[in-house]
Amino acid sequence: MAEKEDFYKTLGVSKTASKDEIKSAYRKLAKKYHPDNKETGSEEKFKAIQEAYDVLYDDQKRGAYDRFGHAAFDQTGGGAGAGNPFNGFQGFGGGFEENIDLGDIFSSFFGGGRSQKRGGPSRGSDVVMRLNVDFMDTINGKDITVPYTYDAPCSACNGSGAKSPSDIKTCSTCHGTGYVRTQKRSIFGVVESQDVCPTCGGRGKVVTNPCPTCNGKGYERKKVDLKVHIPAGINNGQQIRISGKGERGINGGTNGDLYIEIVVKKHPLFTRNGNDIYIDLPISVIDATLGSEIVVDTVYGKQTLAIPSGTQVNTTLRMKGFGVKDLRSQKPGDQYVRVKIEIPTSLNKEQKALYESLRNLEKPKKGKK
Repeated sequence: MAEKEDFYKTLGVSKTASKDEIKSAYRKLAKKYHPDNKETGSEEKFKAIQEAYDVLYDDQKRGAYDRFGHAAFDQTGGGAGAGNPFNGFQGFGGGFEENIDLGDIFSSFFGGGRSQKRGGPSRGSDVVMRLNVDFMDTINGKDITVPYTYDAPCSACNGSGAKSPSDIKTCSTCHGTGYVRTQKRSIFGVVESQDVCPTCGGRGKVVTNPCPTCNGKGYERKKVDLKVHIPAGINNGQQIRISGKGERGINGGTNGDLYIEIVVKKHPLFTRNGNDIYIDLPISVIDATLGSEIVVDTVYGKQTLAIPSGTQVNTTLRMKGFGVKDLRSQKPGDQYVRVKIEIPTSLNKEQKALYESLRNLEKPKKGKK
């Protein structure tokens, strides 16, 4: 059997760490390695972290561990007999002490709901769904219908799983508490623990006559056409929350929420940066040299833009107020027009003659620099 890691090393604290430091280290590691954390969860590491915390946070257990190491808690060495130095030491049930609540620690990961007692009603997890949206729909706003399937509370029994309210009885095993107490002998004496009732699964109630619509499950699979409002100004990666359309709750808990993440399709002309719009505008050498007024596309339609005389390559012109309206304040950004001067690749005889005349005019006269 592999040797256990030092409890202080498991939590990443020094042997002189205070109780607050131990609690803080435990919270961070428990959040990281909890099995429900899909990215970094590890049941094995989580159990090791919990065991280390249970010992180091308790002053008496910690004192015993500092003196005798893991041997202080080795139940294979003869139990809590008269020769055992820890005979008469009282255990604490192995639960979360000092108001350490898993629901509180992990609510930011798993559904964002309120912390719940183990086995009791628990809110379902939130669901994230990506939705591809046309560029112009995020500028002007639009209502979109999306096909969606989820587990909804049964319409016949309102999620109870029973045919009628009279078919729900108090659990005779736990007498409605949802928990049963068990006692086990250990090196610390008799340890009492509280576990979820195996009969009712922690609900405190049992169904004697199941609902015929959902067969006692309390929910039914639904296919719906979900109406999603795309607000004007929403940007790529932002989310729209739809309440109660996430994963179903546990033991009668409410559904989580659905978050629709917006994925904006590319536009052939416009590029968005924050609330500003960028567009490339090809113009002729003559328009750049002499100046001109040119019709330009904007997200709100065509507008006339003045090109100053002497405009250089890669000049950017600003069109104030022709950007995207802010999602909250509705204040619009600007449109920036990047001028791309086009050099002709072929000239007719007349054009060539005119360019030659221009070149001759630019040549310095003899005797002048």
